[in-house]
Amino acid sequence: MQTLEKLSDRFLYQTPVSDTDRPILGYVVGDSKALMIDAGNSEAHAKYFLQELKEQNLPEPTIVALTHWHWDHIFGLSALNMVSISSQQTKVEMEKLLPFEWSDEAIDQRVHTGVEIEFCAKAIKLEFGSARDIRVTLPDITFEDRVEIDLGGVTCILQYVGGDHAADSTIVYIKEENILFLGDAIYPDIYSEKRNYTVQTTLQLLDTIEQFDADTYILSHWKPASKEEYQQEATLLRTIANLTVEYDGDYNNMKEAYQKKVNRELNEDELETIEYFVNGYGK
Repeated sequence: MQTLEKLSDRFLYQTPVSDTDRPILGYVVGDSKALMIDAGNSEAHAKYFLQELKEQNLPEPTIVALTHWHWDHIFGLSALNMVSISSQQTKVEMEKLLPFEWSDEAIDQRVHTGVEIEFCAKAIKLEFGSARDIRVTLPDITFEDRVEIDLGGVTCILQYVGGDHAADSTIVYIKEENILFLGDAIYPDIYSEKRNYTVQTTLQLLDTIEQFDADTYILSHWKPASKEEYQQEATLLRTIANLTVEYDGDYNNMKEAYQKKVNRELNEDELETIEYFVNGYGK
């Protein structure tokens, strides 16, 4: 069951759902306007979010910001009667979805040709059922690199960052709250034959994120993470990225070197991260 959780007087978020791949949706309330972060993976998702806000007597958002083009972050946009904004790159990627049909046969064919992946295909079918009236709605406003939105008493900075997961990724910094909404930016590329990270893209992304002074980091398919939790993940990614270069993407050598560095058996997340960098080496 999804719930609306309060992190501060200015920021709330709706918890995610793994089975149907509903991501966290964010809400920033200012003195004059309110911002919704991501549109949800369906009209039902978006409407449920708005209903939860209404039940808590919170003003309906006037603007919705999209973090990237993946279906689970944009398919609810058609249900939202508000101004929408994204990076120019996100709009370009969304335009590619306009000709798509969403029957089982059409989705399965795209999986077969590598345009779609099985994980997303399954989640779409679960979220929408057999009545699949999916309408891709394009954002009203786009920006190239960075834009600031003054909501009254609180400022949201939308920063294009890219990344392996989605080359169009945008993060949202809620300046006065020291909250950084990362979306899916630090996740691996899931649309390739093998899930992967690439060294240069990962290091550039982490450098960009470091420019923002945040105490809380929102990862769309996990939870709000503390500064310490985020830094642990960032250190893992940096370290494995550097080992990838040092050992020319050799899994066994990278594993051995990292194991010596931490002086313990590696956990599943660490082994998976090494594998993803090996998969992306040389791309």
